[in-house]
Amino acid sequence: MQLEQYLDELRPLVNIDCGTQTTEGVAVIAGMMEKKYKDLGWHAEIVDLGKEVGPGVFATNKPGATQFDVLLIGHMDTVFPPGTAAERPMSTDETRVYGPGAADMKSGLLNILWALRALDDQDVARLSIAVAMNPDEETGSVYSHEWLGEYAKQSRYVLVAEAARADGSLVKARKGMVRYNIDFHGRAAHAGNAPEKGRSAITELAHWILAINQLGSAETGTTLNVGVVKGGDAANIVPDKAQAVVDVRFWDNDEYQRINTAINQMTKTAYVADVTTTVTQMAHTPAMSPSAETEKLMELVEKCGKEEGIPINWLAVGGGSDANHTAALGIPSLDGFGAIGADFHSLTEYVELDSIIPRIKLLSRIIRSL
Repeated sequence: MQLEQYLDELRPLVNIDCGTQTTEGVAVIAGMMEKKYKDLGWHAEIVDLGKEVGPGVFATNKPGATQFDVLLIGHMDTVFPPGTAAERPMSTDETRVYGPGAADMKSGLLNILWALRALDDQDVARLSIAVAMNPDEETGSVYSHEWLGEYAKQSRYVLVAEAARADGSLVKARKGMVRYNIDFHGRAAHAGNAPEKGRSAITELAHWILAINQLGSAETGTTLNVGVVKGGDAANIVPDKAQAVVDVRFWDNDEYQRINTAINQMTKTAYVADVTTTVTQMAHTPAMSPSAETEKLMELVEKCGKEEGIPINWLAVGGGSDANHTAALGIPSLDGFGAIGADFHSLTEYVELDSIIPRIKLLSRIIRSL
């Protein structure tokens, strides 16, 4: 395996703006990946997932199969706005490769492909393998998780090639996530002449922030973050509208039910008379927790790691991925099978160069061992 060849193949994937909402850029990535699998001699197809997002890509060595030994998942979208790729295209130094989405997760897409290229003909004939690449993971896979789920339900195992953690650890568990958009509707009035006629949506929002903060639990690891607030038009107007966006994270899916019930119950009683509140759930990703079957898969991964000379350590992490959705379906699912990387979603996002080839070999060995 030649690292320079890998980097030459990675560069065009990184140097395209493909934030989730930049659907034309995601479509370009989809076309690239479809061609790579067709060049490998596999069946590959572009999948329309609706007008709201870019397309997905499905590839398999066994077209027409109804059961798969493994489903490999990667996402094609990033979090970055248009213009980012031109501002800071892929670059390398002695130890790392940088660029928007280099770790999260263009290198993961490529690691899957290279691991499959490394299989010999007997493995390809023996195994039934599916690969699914989705366009909207960074916004919760709202439009793709059911599509991924249908393939997951036909698969013995799911491996997701998000980057390995900075210390090389793989991921056995992830927090679940729910995101709410909360709109407050009050009554405008002149703040000097007739403030008593107004009903402040911002004051209602402020009470909600304090109440939402009280819903978190250090004991269970449940956190709530009011990450965005908007409201009002001018300082001399009692504000008739306000908005908050809330991010919730949880290890236990029962905690989602508790939080969801509490937030919706809050809409029934206003802190400020006559202000109404509307809660809209924008995204929901269930928590990823290892089952007994997942633990057996972990043992296999550890065995393969020993054979490749790679120590295998496991982490439970706060961020979600598509493994959350597949694990919730009861399919043994593990994550972190890309190269080692860190600083996701930031200007300094990177992949460790010396981890790329060893992690490809590890993933290929795991697939062969199934």
